[in-house]
Order: sequence, then C-alpha cells, then structure tokens
Amino acid sequence: MLGAAGIGAVAGRASDAEPQVLGKDVVGWGGAHQAGIETDPPQAHAAFVALDLLPHVGRPELAGIMKVWTDDIARLTSGRPALGDTEPELAASPARLTVTIGYGPGLFAASGLVHRAPTWLAPLPPFGIDRLDPAFTGGDLLLQVCADDAVAVAHAVRVLTKNVRSLAAVRWAQRGFRSARGTQSPGTTMRNLMGQLDGTVNPAPGTTDFDALVWDDGADQSWMAGGTSMVLRRIRIELDTWDELDRPAREVVMGRRLDTGAPLTGAREFDEADFGAVDGYGIPVISPTAHIARAHHAHPGERIFRRAYNYDDPPLPGETSNSGLLFASFQRDVTAQFVPIQRRLDEMDALNEWTTPVGSAVFAIPPGTVDGFVGEGLLG
Repeated sequence: MLGAAGIGAVAGRASDAEPQVLGKDVVGWGGAHQAGIETDPPQAHAAFVALDLLPHVGRPELAGIMKVWTDDIARLTSGRPALGDTEPELAASPARLTVTIGYGPGLFAASGLVHRAPTWLAPLPPFGIDRLDPAFTGGDLLLQVCADDAVAVAHAVRVLTKNVRSLAAVRWAQRGFRSARGTQSPGTTMRNLMGQLDGTVNPAPGTTDFDALVWDDGADQSWMAGGTSMVLRRIRIELDTWDELDRPAREVVMGRRLDTGAPLTGAREFDEADFGAVDGYGIPVISPTAHIARAHHAHPGERIFRRAYNYDDPPLPGETSNSGLLFASFQRDVTAQFVPIQRRLDEMDALNEWTTPVGSAVFAIPPGTVDGFVGEGLLG
C-alpha cells in the first residue's frame, strides 16, 4: 500500500508540472502571401464569413475597408486589441489566429474594376449534384478566420465585421472545426465525420510543388502575384444513411481503408493508389467510381490544395444529424485545376449518394503585404 508520504510525493510532482499554455502562440502575418493558407498544422477552429458591399460603396470606400482590416488583422493576430476594441481582453490570446481576405466577383463590378478581375473569377458552372442554398452561396468579400481557440475566432469575426458595418453587410457565416491541437501527433491527417481520413493527397506547403500549384504568378493580372484562389464548398453528409453501410462497403465507396487511410491497393496512408490493379477475377481493386479514382488528377498541373473543416449543426426536423464539410480548395487557376476534378465527381462518384453540395463560392485571394494594405496593388 502507498503510504501517506508516497501520496504526498506523487501529488507534489503533479502540482510542480507547469501546464502547457498555447494561447500566446502567434502566426506571422505580414509577407508575400496572406497567412491562413499554408499554415501548418491547420488551426482547430475556422469561420468563413461572406459580406456584400452596400450600394454606395465604390473603389475609395473599398480601399478604406482594406486599410481598416489590414490594421485590425495585424493587431489581432499578434495578440493586441484592434483600435477601438471594446473587449480588448479577448485579443490577448490569439492562439495562432490568422485572417485571410478574399474578393468575390461582385466586388469588381461595384468598384469599377471588372477589367482587373482574374479570368477564372466567376461562380462555378452548374453541376448535377448541386442543391445550392443562397444562404451559403456567393459574396463580395470573404473573411477566413482560423485559430486554435473558438473564442479568438469569434472575437476576430466580431471586430472585423462591426468595424465595416456602414459599408458591408454579412451575407452568411459558416463555422467549422478539426481535432483540437495536441489531441493528435503533428502531421496526422484529419478525419471527417464519416470517419474517413480527409486530405491525404495534398501538396506540401513550403515546397516548389506547392508554390507552382497554389500561388499566382501575376501573368493574368499583375496585382494577383503572390495571391491565389479559393473555392469554398459546403458539402452536406447524409450520416443517417451512411450509417447503414458496413465497413467493407464504405471502403469500396471511398477506395481507401477506414483504419489506416491506405488505398485498397496499398498498406499505408501515403502509398500511391494503383488504379490499374485487378483481383483474381479481373475486377479492379479500386472501383472506377470510387471517390479517390474520380478525384484523382488527370495530370500533375490539375492538382489542388485542400483544407477541410467539419461542421455539425442542429438537426433538421425528423433527422438525427445535420453535418458535413466546409471544403476549401486553393489553386492558382480555378478553371484549369478545380473545375475538371469537380466535373469528374459530378459525373460518376460513388460518394455522391451520401454527399450533397449545398453552398458554393469562389474568391480571389490577394497577395499579402509588409508595410501597405491588403489589395493595395488593385485599389491603391
């Protein structure tokens, strides 16, 4: 039996240990690219907020919004309150807060800059699987706000939206989550609410491969050099019927094993899928309609960078779940990279029976800045 002295010694050791506090962690904000795209690992919480410009807003007023936001973001992401912050204490723990600004197609019309819009900036073409809800579609401006603490996200969204409320109105807001920081080893691929690893085949941030696929080189519009594009899709998952599938059937639909995320032709998550492999009866090991087969790029330049967040909203009447993915895709050119993949998924993806896109928006993500304001190359 452990005596009183032993108990005291154990208790003392426990009390002497300093808890790990992560709220002061900061992601650098200024630079050639906006933060929040190649941030690794992705933060645990995200809010995507679209705003529409009010009718009287033109180019000068839009430049004013960008100047306000640039200063507010620089302060909030470094753990300082924004100017006029009525809850400054909430800014003290940024928890790797990042804010990324995007421009929708309507912004260019409102500011008289249609000729400066990237050629790919337009709503996605219609797809047969789409059941788009206007409540989650479109928008002139985007704020992607990410942090490891939901309080930091909520405070930043509140500050940034209320500081421009005389110029822009919130169109929609969508919030998502991933596993909390520290619950998994660094580099672990997230799981979506279907239980699947989500984001295995992804270009690695900081590599030349990533740079070529994601960052704009300014060839189309010079002001976009160092920027990128974002496609945001809200994808509802029919968990109530997905639950009816047994494990082998789920793996056939996805083309990957549930436990390891390995392709059905491999043993480990990052093994390359062999789409030509057949079994002893000549049947493809990975079905041509499996999700990974349909999503696989036709050539190396067609790849995209994916960052997904789960959502889990209150169920609708008669249902037990209202869940899905906020799927953010970053790429240099939406038309050349994202659209061909989405067309293949639309045509013949086995997963379509359990997933439905209900929201969609496309945004140009301007480059970052060091001592100016975001979008200065377009609006300055």
